[in-house]
Amino acid sequence: MTGYGTSRAAGAPPSRPAPAGASQHQLSITFKAFHGTHARKWVTYAYLHTGGEAAAREVTRSAFRQLRLLWPHALRQASVEAFAWSVLKEHVVDWLYDHQQPTALTETAAFAVVTQALLRECQQQFALLESQLGLYAAISRLPERQCDVIVLRHVIGYSDGQIAALLGVDEVTVRSHASRGKRKLAAALGIGQGTTRGN
Repeated sequence: MTGYGTSRAAGAPPSRPAPAGASQHQLSITFKAFHGTHARKWVTYAYLHTGGEAAAREVTRSAFRQLRLLWPHALRQASVEAFAWSVLKEHVVDWLYDHQQPTALTETAAFAVVTQALLRECQQQFALLESQLGLYAAISRLPERQCDVIVLRHVIGYSDGQIAALLGVDEVTVRSHASRGKRKLAAALGIGQGTTRGN
């Protein structure tokens, strides 16, 4: 699993003060709101790496259980989203390690979505590929942040602003990772880099 590992919001700004007088009821409401916003997309992300729906739901439930216990601490972080994302990624990595398997990015059926998104941007060149497997494998070999941005953008459907919050960076950095990732994909697949310009 090249370039894939834990990332506990490295380089994120220092934590902010704890919410004053937050009751258990308030904590529960905010956690449920976060869960409702991200649960489906977290399952999709876990599925892409584990290759199975049951495993994806197991990983996601486990991550949310830990996050709920850490929720007061999460709310004190400069970015709740980035802290929560690091929890999910740790659970994905732990599951892969425990089951002694690499990421299933190259095999999961949901990855067809990224092909369609990239085809729209590079239609003529990607349409000439004999197999989608080359694209999948190339994406899985990208550096971790570039791979995450491509997957979060084109497979899971997060906006650049949401990705920035999850990864603890700004939107310019997200677009930079996306652009560099596409250039690496073009080079790996023997496609003219000029065709992958833009966001």
